[in-house]
Amino acid sequence: MTAPDPLDIALGMPKAELHLHIEGTLEPDLAFSLARRNGIALPYPDEAALRAAYAFDSLQSFLDLYYACADVLRTREDFYDLVLAYLKRAAADKVIHVEIFFDPQTHTARGIPFTTVLEGLEDGLAEGRARYGISGRLILCFLRHLSEDECLACLDEAEPWLDRIHGFGLDSSEKGHPPSKFARLFARCRALGKPVVAHAGEEGPPDYITEALDLLGAVRIDHGVRATDDPAVLARLARDGIPLTVCPLSNTRLCVFEKMSDHSLPRLLAAGAKVTLNSDDPAYFGGYLNANLRAVQEAFRFDTPTWYRLARNSFEASFATDAEKAGWIARLDAYFKSKQAASG
Repeated sequence: MTAPDPLDIALGMPKAELHLHIEGTLEPDLAFSLARRNGIALPYPDEAALRAAYAFDSLQSFLDLYYACADVLRTREDFYDLVLAYLKRAAADKVIHVEIFFDPQTHTARGIPFTTVLEGLEDGLAEGRARYGISGRLILCFLRHLSEDECLACLDEAEPWLDRIHGFGLDSSEKGHPPSKFARLFARCRALGKPVVAHAGEEGPPDYITEALDLLGAVRIDHGVRATDDPAVLARLARDGIPLTVCPLSNTRLCVFEKMSDHSLPRLLAAGAKVTLNSDDPAYFGGYLNANLRAVQEAFRFDTPTWYRLARNSFEASFATDAEKAGWIARLDAYFKSKQAASG
């Protein structure tokens, strides 16, 4: 009997997504729909023109468009629609748990109340659980191109709702904004008892990964793909089991790597790093989670045990309870066992 194709197994396996910016799931059709609903004129004549603008030469060129499109998000219903549209696609990719990044400063700076954002996201997660059985968490991310004082003010605004926020992160422009810029902010976040993650080592150097770990107390590194530039940093990540939330299509679309075959993913895995795969801002970067898996498999031809390892890492690295993780891993094991039995 023919052995099952590793890619087919990977596409169908249960998995978690841990690096997903909800504002980055805003597809052109939804953007125009929300713009019409809210009486907003987008700076593009139609969906095709907007999608044609998705040709980025850097992280900053993406962010400029990203923030412009986010202006259509105005109401609780808008954020609900945004989450539910993403979860429908995630369910098709067999995602069963997601940890969503959201950027309240992107919205409060436009006069959108913090509670409007939070409640809309929660509404979407609740409906997604009911419809698709997907578990969800919310991670509040601070925008690193802003000052630490502005981010501290955002934290002040979020504090009354801490029981509804599951962690804190750091995103936006990495160049020129090292993690050390936010040491006071993240000391406060840790004191509040929430886990901390940080974008580091994407466009920034491996030193940023070290800063995120030592100065911010990050327990997960978002991206981290430049760890391979510093053997000591890479060895530390592997030794300490620090998860990396790697986003392959994002890394190539933003020119971190010229093409997928140049990606550091195989070197990260060979070094023993705890890698997970994710889609980052899928509306802008060419696809959702399974599209990333397809691109990786085309470039690297991973075997079935590697795909199992990546999926298991995604559950183990999550902020879910131990019981939830155990249940998901049991489900993953049963899936792989069924595939093995079917192959004879």
